[in-house]
Amino acid sequence: MFQPISHCSDRVMAALVAGLELEFGRGAAEALAARFIAAEECDCTWDARLEERWLGAYEALGEDDFELDRVAMIGRLDGRWVVAVCIVDGDGSAHGMVGRRWFAKAQAARKAFATVH
Repeated sequence: MFQPISHCSDRVMAALVAGLELEFGRGAAEALAARFIAAEECDCTWDARLEERWLGAYEALGEDDFELDRVAMIGRLDGRWVVAVCIVDGDGSAHGMVGRRWFAKAQAARKAFATVH
């Protein structure tokens, strides 16, 4: 059964940490997992979204034939709420991130998501 990362982010992180513990030991696993997530921060953040909202076209310099959009998103990753503005193509693939904020509580994240522009 397919589930987006947003539905199983805690299990994904637990599995990643468990696999890294087997290979590198308990002390290094969480730090290595955080490094993996950081290396793929844009994709991981975008894939963790629960909701998204179109903000407008993204005006990229020198890419006239490639249309991109600015999209606000809210989601959960590694047990925390995240609100971000991602640069997304017409196929729904993230190409970058121009801002991201983390929240402990859903209410604060939803307020930030409602006001991001």
